[in-house]
Order: sequence, then structure tokens, then C-alpha cells
Amino acid sequence: MSLKEHLEHIKFENYLKRLNKKLKNKTIIIYGSGSLFQHINENYDLSNLNIIGVSDLKFSAEQEGQEFLGYKIIPKNKMKDYNPDVVLVATLKYMGIIEDFEINIFDKTKTRVYPLAKVPMWDLIKEIWSN
Repeated sequence: MSLKEHLEHIKFENYLKRLNKKLKNKTIIIYGSGSLFQHINENYDLSNLNIIGVSDLKFSAEQEGQEFLGYKIIPKNKMKDYNPDVVLVATLKYMGIIEDFEINIFDKTKTRVYPLAKVPMWDLIKEIWSN
């Protein structure tokens, strides 16, 4: 299934509208700069989200403050320093990342971690059982 088909399947446009309302006036870091985020950024309007930067393992400390797709680069190990209200994980397999962030990076903070593109429950169950 292509990314376009996947996003249509999960009704991403409706989910994005709910995110816009839920996260109004919240500072957001996007984690994951791969094909999913790039496709969403090119095909959907993210301007209602207060995105303060994009983070990914591939971004180094030397790249901090530079831009990726018009967003400020924030190295993964510096995300906590920005004190975001929310981190949106832009990967298809996000469960492990969310758990890691909640336990190891944003423990004892008010930062919440959500998927940028929520996957149906049955797909999540298959992901868990396939690992």
C-alpha cells in the first residue's frame, strides 16, 4: 500500500483536523523526517500546528538550527531542552518510539507523545505480534 493509500485508509485528513483542535496553541516537535513526514508535509496543511522543529536520528548536533523542509532541525538528544508540549511521531511503526520517549526522554515532564498518523487498532496488534 502506498503512503497516499495508507493515509486515505486511516482517514488522516479527519485525524489532522482533530489534532489541530486538540493541539491548538501547543508547541510541537515532529519526530521522524522520513517518507511519511515528507509526504504529509507535501500533501496536507500543517500550518495550524505550532511546529517548532523536526527531529530525527539522522540529524546531528552540528545541524541544530538549520532547516529541513522549512522547519528548524532539533537533534534527538536536544528535544527535551526545547520543552515541547507535544512530540508527534511521524513513523508508521511508532509504538516503541512513543514508549521509549515517555520513559527515557520525557519522563517527569508535561510533554505528551502522540503519533502523527494514527494506525487502526488491528494494525497495531499485528505490529506488536510481528516483533
